[in-house]
Amino acid sequence: MSIVSLTSDFPSSTDVKDLRRLANQIGFDIPDDQDADDYLLLLRSLESVMQFIKDSPDYIPASLKPYPVVETRTYWKPDPADNPLNAWSHRCNFQSNACTNNLLNERTIVIKDNISVGGLPTTLGTFPQMVSRTGSFPISPIDATVVSRILAAGAIIKGSSTCESFCASPLSFTSATGPVHNPLLHGYTAGGSSSGSCALVAASVLPSELRNSLGETSQLAIGSDQAGSVRIPACYNGIYGLKPTFGLVPYTGAASMTPMIDHLGPIASTLEDIAALLKVMAGWDGLDSRMTPESPLLDQVKDYPQILADFRKQLATKQEPSQRLRVGLLKESFAVAGVSPEVRKLVYQSATSFFEAAGAEVVQVSIPMHLDGPSIWTASTRLSMSEWLCQGKPSGYLSYLAPHIQPTWPPTQEIYELLKSSNPAVVNIILSEKFANEKFGPVVEAKAHRKVLELRAAYDSAFEAIDVLITPCAPTIAMPHPKSNDERGNKATVLERLSVAVGVTNNTCPFNVTGHPAMSVPCGHLPVSGHEVKLPVGMQIVGKRWDDSSVILAAALFEEGRRLAAE
Repeated sequence: MSIVSLTSDFPSSTDVKDLRRLANQIGFDIPDDQDADDYLLLLRSLESVMQFIKDSPDYIPASLKPYPVVETRTYWKPDPADNPLNAWSHRCNFQSNACTNNLLNERTIVIKDNISVGGLPTTLGTFPQMVSRTGSFPISPIDATVVSRILAAGAIIKGSSTCESFCASPLSFTSATGPVHNPLLHGYTAGGSSSGSCALVAASVLPSELRNSLGETSQLAIGSDQAGSVRIPACYNGIYGLKPTFGLVPYTGAASMTPMIDHLGPIASTLEDIAALLKVMAGWDGLDSRMTPESPLLDQVKDYPQILADFRKQLATKQEPSQRLRVGLLKESFAVAGVSPEVRKLVYQSATSFFEAAGAEVVQVSIPMHLDGPSIWTASTRLSMSEWLCQGKPSGYLSYLAPHIQPTWPPTQEIYELLKSSNPAVVNIILSEKFANEKFGPVVEAKAHRKVLELRAAYDSAFEAIDVLITPCAPTIAMPHPKSNDERGNKATVLERLSVAVGVTNNTCPFNVTGHPAMSVPCGHLPVSGHEVKLPVGMQIVGKRWDDSSVILAAALFEEGRRLAAE
């Protein structure tokens, strides 16, 4: 380690007592007075360096400065009467006057409220005192990389969408502004944590007599996915949601949960829109350390819309494919605890019949380690999750964290009570980090990272014989929001609020750590007890890493099989 200077004249209140207190917290004593004086000088020298950086102006790379738009960037808070789903966080109307392509020309889009949009507040679905030292939500001075690219492609950003508190819920009842409702059935979950994004897109394609009562909607959306937060709400809402290959889409400018599992993904009602959004969003940005040597440069991003169009044409003209698609039904995914018999049967039968009707070969594949995936996801991420998500603390490699998001740390009693009332899962994340570090230290976390590589190898081995894997996405159809109080007015316990979410991501989170692309595809509907409406079921298609196009094409083939089966 290099010491850049020794500063003896820096005005510091740090003294020998502070030094010895720090040493005791770590686990040792510094009994020698001379040693203590020497270490104190070193700490004061560090303090002077840190204070210099704290007082210096911040830096925003040119590529993250807000992209030019037609008018001044202004926003407004939606009237509750115009926001019956509680899916909008803030409203705006941003459109670029300097488009570089028209892939998203005039398409309306909403951005999840953990992704920086210049001129809009960033809430992370929580209370202002948790993300700002000023008591109000911070206004973003930057556009996330994907936001600039979306504006450059001609889309109209209509606002930010409600997300779950700190993005830490696969269901939609934890936002500080209240629950986000499923557009098909009020009072039922829209899924999370990209809850508002998926609800607004799903509402946009409902019949007009239903859509007109739901306020303004959006044709497209962007979400983030760390355990299933794009795919789970897409599943519950009956639309498409893609978690791309890790490192394909830059995460720069979005609030991190922990880098190994951070993904941004497109949400839409059609595969054509998924393909267009992916092409716009993908490609190296020079800032995101999640990107790898395999990440394509911008001019090397696949033309996903053209690939899909060519495939659709091939299907329409009944051209024989050069190679028959091999579809693997992942045996263990249908046996995951919590998967309802109705969802298991519908996904299995639909995948088999529709893929086979379209000419694919369907086989059963066994990957026993898939059942260990949720445990590996947990052990490999939980110790760092609090640091990135709740503390805003970067790791040792170069990263760019949004400068306006400054979580309050350590949490006060007030913050604990607010978190417990809205999303006790965040409290669990904070406690879990402290407990796991004290009980197991970094050794087990490091082993879990090695287990991630083992899990990836297990999936990759299966992909040597098949093209895509099929699993159920969410284990059930959407369920009612949990009640905050019981019939006697007593507040629900922590476990009563969290138990409904247990196991929801067990088929999705393994692919966040391994990095494989995965998409929720509408698969059918199931009845809801006590209601006339039926709610959607989602099938997850998983592909080889860096082969996102095959996931999209497999979904297109599934659509074709459904059409042929209906004839």
